[in-house]
Amino acid sequence: MMPSFHSADRPTHRRVMVVGVLFCSVFMVISFWLRPQPDSGKVLVKADRLVRTAGEARKAN
Repeated sequence: MMPSFHSADRPTHRRVMVVGVLFCSVFMVISFWLRPQPDSGKVLVKADRLVRTAGEARKAN
């Protein structure tokens, strides 16, 4: 019978899972910071409009 990863003892299994989660989170952080950020302020304009109109009654038609 071939040894399986699931038959490992609990500390080894936990250590492997922690290392895997650590590598995934590092990869996600690096890829987020290396992604080109938009230069336009379109998102800020939309957020500003939403904040300014919050609480106002909207017209039906």
